Amino acid sequence: MSRIGVKPVQVPQGVKVTVSSELVTVEGPKGKLTQSYVPEVEIKVEGGAVHVARKSDSKQARAYHGLYRNLVNSMVIGVSAGFTRALLINGVGYRAEVQGKLLVLSLGYSNDFGVAIPEGLAVAVEANGQKVVVTGRDKQQVGQFASEIRGLRLPEPYKGKGIRYEEEKIRKKVGKTGVK
Repeated sequence: MSRIGVKPVQVPQGVKVTVSSELVTVEGPKGKLTQSYVPEVEIKVEGGAVHVARKSDSKQARAYHGLYRNLVNSMVIGVSAGFTRALLINGVGYRAEVQGKLLVLSLGYSNDFGVAIPEGLAVAVEANGQKVVVTGRDKQQVGQFASEIRGLRLPEPYKGKGIRYEEEKIRKKVGKTGVK
């Protein structure tokens, strides 16, 4: 039995969940999200909660059970509260700024990077250009965009320069000792 899949997803006030034959739609104050689902699971809305059940006990159905429960839960959280991912920029002369629909990053290379901000996401730059905050209603899209930004200059282990997630800890290595 799936420990995650059997938990019902509580629907907060102001959020509307509709289920059709192959599609789950969640609408809330921050927008609308849709997700298709496979026929191995059954999704029902009862009494202010969404219940996900599997139709058979096959290995694939058991895997989908917890997956679709978590996807529906992320959709409900996304349209009601939204998701946030913060990145810290560390390095001399490294900074970020938003210019319209473009995030411009100076990361120590000869040219600056210009990254287009996807539709549905909001990017804010704080702490004098040293902190980038990505917010949006789709958890996957927020995480993917934050990962692409981090991939432009991965944190290096000797001085800690680069882009890292706010909660990420970088283990620093000891440099050369210079002993002959």
